[in-house]
Amino acid sequence: MLETIAILVLILWLAGVITSYTLGGFIHLLLVVAIVMFLIRVIQGGKL
Repeated sequence: MLETIAILVLILWLAGVITSYTLGGFIHLLLVVAIVMFLIRVIQGGKL
């Protein structure tokens, strides 16, 4: 579940960067959250 949310947030972030449509720092905050969730999954030894 966490990795699905992280992938979705990364895709939305990339779409925002590519189209230059961002909501200020919010989209970058979502990117940080996605990276943190991914790192937690890796540290816990979950499947990638």
